[in-house]
Amino acid sequence: MTSQMARQLKVEKHLDFVRHKPCCLCGKEGVEAHHLLRPWSGYRGMGMKAGDQNAIPLCPDHHRALHHAGNEEKFFLNVTGDENFGRMLAMRLWYGSPWYRETEY
Repeated sequence: MTSQMARQLKVEKHLDFVRHKPCCLCGKEGVEAHHLLRPWSGYRGMGMKAGDQNAIPLCPDHHRALHHAGNEEKFFLNVTGDENFGRMLAMRLWYGSPWYRETEY
């Protein structure tokens, strides 16, 4: 496991990058950065968010709906047809972020 995979990265500039994207499900502007419940990188524990490399853009309505559904994989499967949608998007956003290369590991 690389040090990047083991760390809970906190990169506020990357979160701003994510927040300036449209909702990944409906295309609306004015999104929130949702930290994946099942991260592609690092981990998430009791009372602990996944690292910022696991953030995706969701409008407030979809963000609430996801948390209300409780099971992130089933939510994405029902909405997009792909249970890994959130993880794959978060990974693409992270590696495409202008702040990715500036992050110290």
